[in-house]
Amino acid sequence: MDIAYYPGCSLKQTSGIYDQQSVKVFKALGINLKEIDDWNCCGATSAGKYDDFLAIAMPARNIGIAENEGFDEIIIPCSACYSRTLVAQARINDDAVLKDEINADIEKKIDGSLKVSSILEVFLPLVESGELKKKATRKLKQLKPVCYYGCMLTRFSYNVAVPDNVENPQGMEKVLKALGIKAIDWNCKTDCCGASAAVNDSDTSLNLMARIMNDALARGANCMVTTCPMCQLNMDAYQEAYCEKHGISERLPVYFITEIVGMALGMGADELLIDTHITPSTELIEASDKELEKV
Repeated sequence: MDIAYYPGCSLKQTSGIYDQQSVKVFKALGINLKEIDDWNCCGATSAGKYDDFLAIAMPARNIGIAENEGFDEIIIPCSACYSRTLVAQARINDDAVLKDEINADIEKKIDGSLKVSSILEVFLPLVESGELKKKATRKLKQLKPVCYYGCMLTRFSYNVAVPDNVENPQGMEKVLKALGIKAIDWNCKTDCCGASAAVNDSDTSLNLMARIMNDALARGANCMVTTCPMCQLNMDAYQEAYCEKHGISERLPVYFITEIVGMALGMGADELLIDTHITPSTELIEASDKELEKV
């Protein structure tokens, strides 16, 4: 099965491994991610602060490309890109004048029928059908994860159909359960990590990250799992900084959901490039493998 794929800027830069993992993991599950041609930045948070029309037109152009390439669904792993694209489509479908204005400026016209899916929305049918569980060949018994969704995956600036519980989403928990992994419940699953404010307001961002880390540790977690490239980058790359500032002695790996699924499917940590994380992240996997060898 082929699905249109929009990686966005983060997955082609700081979170390049997420891009590679997504393509590889879904291929192993029988889904081919077809990157749309000549895509552009979705505008993320910056376009909306500059010009509302531009904030809609930028992701709308990508929708038009995917629709004109014959796709009826597009997967967008990045939470910010997913949010901007889903909101843009809803705005266009609710405003015929806006839709005509945007179509007048782009070559590949928008119909508005494209299904915009997060990475979890593509995983979950495989959970419900039993396909994911059937293809999982590796047990990761040592993992005690908390699922960190971040603040953008279920909260939107416009009225859209939210595919999960806004304050207590369960999509990642369902994926992990299908793999034999029980996620730990906690309070910070939809908290903000500070996003790009880590650059221009580091104190505030480090405080937010430390709060998230403290709650994960208080619950007994030994790792975090996320779908958001910004959340993964901040919680991983700034971990030494926020832990030192707030006197936190423990460190936790911060995995992408694709890494957990990929390992459960039998892929190695080196194949998934997990050793490129800033915080050491392979030891926990190796410990899980050693535990499995004893069984």
